[in-house]
Amino acid sequence: MAITTVIVEDLQEVADGLTAFLNKDPEIQLLSCFRTAEAAAIELPLLKPDIVIMDINLPGMTGIECVRQIKALAPAIQFMMFTVYENNEQVFEALKAGASGYLLKKTPPLQIIEAIKELHKGGSPMSASIARKLVNVFQNQAVRTSEGAGAILSAREKEVLELTAKGLLYKEIAEQLGISFSTVRQHLYRIYEKLHVQNKTEAINKVFGKNY
Repeated sequence: MAITTVIVEDLQEVADGLTAFLNKDPEIQLLSCFRTAEAAAIELPLLKPDIVIMDINLPGMTGIECVRQIKALAPAIQFMMFTVYENNEQVFEALKAGASGYLLKKTPPLQIIEAIKELHKGGSPMSASIARKLVNVFQNQAVRTSEGAGAILSAREKEVLELTAKGLLYKEIAEQLGISFSTVRQHLYRIYEKLHVQNKTEAINKVFGKNY
């Protein structure tokens, strides 16, 4: 069966261009094209297309708000944002609203066709620059999480965890720090509690990273 598709785009030339090359692909059936999010919000729950190509900057209701409303009514519909916006805020708002794909309007027609098919198969197609932004954001968050985890430990707790990471036994840690064996265990218990982890490996990974 053909992939039923709807376009939501207010710029006529963009809508016409999409319509022209989508209609050439036998695996895609274009059901309709809407100029506003308001019109799409009324008709999409009735049409129930497989895929919706959604602009963000529409007159009146934004494409992101439209996605949010439709996903609440018809969660099976898959949305691919089609926009000029590359900033992190717009990308994350669209994904939080329920979009599964994000393409820039400069994407070549063949790649748009491939993205529609990929989305229909359960993928999450994105322009390369958008995917890179997401990777950078998550990598930065991982660094902040690691730094934040270490910040909640006391200086002595960090010492105990660092020596544990170096492979020292509890007795050896106690001797090196001049504390008792039971105090070492108490420190580690508090570390696990503060970091919300179950064992020393999880604690070490959370504070120092997996490559420590």
